Amino acid sequence: MDDVGRFRAPILALTGRACAKEVFFKIIVHFFKINFKKTGIFVHNNTAMIQRTLEEIVRSRLFSGKTILLLGPRQVGKTTLARRLANSFAEQHLWLSGDDPATVQVLSNASLARLQALIGAKIFVVIDEAQRIPGIGITLKLLHDNLPQVQVLATGSSALDLNEQTSEPLTGRKWEYLMLPLSFRELSAHQGLIHERGALRHRLVFGAYPEIINQPGNEREPLNLLANSYLYKDLFRLEQLKKPALLENIVRALAFQVGSEVSYHELGQLVSASPQTVEKYIDLLEKVYIVFRLSALSRNERNEIRKSRKIYFFDNGVRNAVIGNFSPIESRTDTGPLWENYLVSERRKQIEYARTFTRAYFWRTVNQQEIDYVEELDGRFRAFEFKWSAQGKVRFPALFLEKYEVTETRIVTPENYDEWLEE
Repeated sequence: MDDVGRFRAPILALTGRACAKEVFFKIIVHFFKINFKKTGIFVHNNTAMIQRTLEEIVRSRLFSGKTILLLGPRQVGKTTLARRLANSFAEQHLWLSGDDPATVQVLSNASLARLQALIGAKIFVVIDEAQRIPGIGITLKLLHDNLPQVQVLATGSSALDLNEQTSEPLTGRKWEYLMLPLSFRELSAHQGLIHERGALRHRLVFGAYPEIINQPGNEREPLNLLANSYLYKDLFRLEQLKKPALLENIVRALAFQVGSEVSYHELGQLVSASPQTVEKYIDLLEKVYIVFRLSALSRNERNEIRKSRKIYFFDNGVRNAVIGNFSPIESRTDTGPLWENYLVSERRKQIEYARTFTRAYFWRTVNQQEIDYVEELDGRFRAFEFKWSAQGKVRFPALFLEKYEVTETRIVTPENYDEWLEE
């Protein structure tokens, strides 16, 4: 007897047929909710249901004559999005994974004849974790040039391999997109603006990776796993990464310097490494989408800082996992840096998805005049200051306003940040 049958017979015997149907369905609903939770099918606010901004963008590029590359950190939902797209083509899609040794063997330096035999009559091909496949750039070029009726989508969690392997072979043959942790706009559209505004303190501490949003109350374990394993997975495969412990020390030092200017020389002294080694490791961290750099804005004004940079994490939760601190905002001493990291990383998502090619900077002079964040588009500038507390007046430096064509200045606070992230 199946699970439903086990419930039905005793209910009919005890209650009679008059109310048996109502009781029966209540128990069945409860039963399947429990089992769906166990299997992951029934989950409240499942992130599989959250509409990702990139989905509509990528769909609009399908069968436009180019290969599509979907890049981004591990665990942000690239595979989920690829499956949603693939399922639109039912039996006409082919799914290949770079995690499968047999697939890697077949696709590594594959001939055109082998590729044609593999794909057959399929019209949509997904190559997941494509960076693991040697010679994938030439393989994708062969597919693009010889099977124009086939749309290929390749995902990768590392620009180290996939970008380097595809940059030359796919020149002029690809659309490239960067997928990041869930954005304020995506979460606001899914859960409502009021709910998402109310979750601000939680986002500052735990970030917005899909698994974190999907498991409220159980954030620490998956974040620690992310920070200590998944995110470094591609880096640890590299032969040139000879000192994993040094990498972890650099990441930890960067986590404590969020919102501050970073000196490779000073960081090197802190972790006992040369400035050149520190810069190389930070470059590697950027290529696996753990951190990103924000350069200083300078137009050759004599007193402007020119060669400095700030380094931010793509996700607040990962940053806090690195330093082992998930304390609530109310009891922290680093609320300002967390607020700045959150806003800059959210704005990075917005710029990436809008495809406006806006350039972002910070600005400072040798006299300590500074602006937290500046955007440039078509030669015009917008300047922003980030304040966790709305109290007190903020004046933007007259030097900056005089030297640059500034179209907007704004102070971003918890009271108005949603307007900035939704624009």
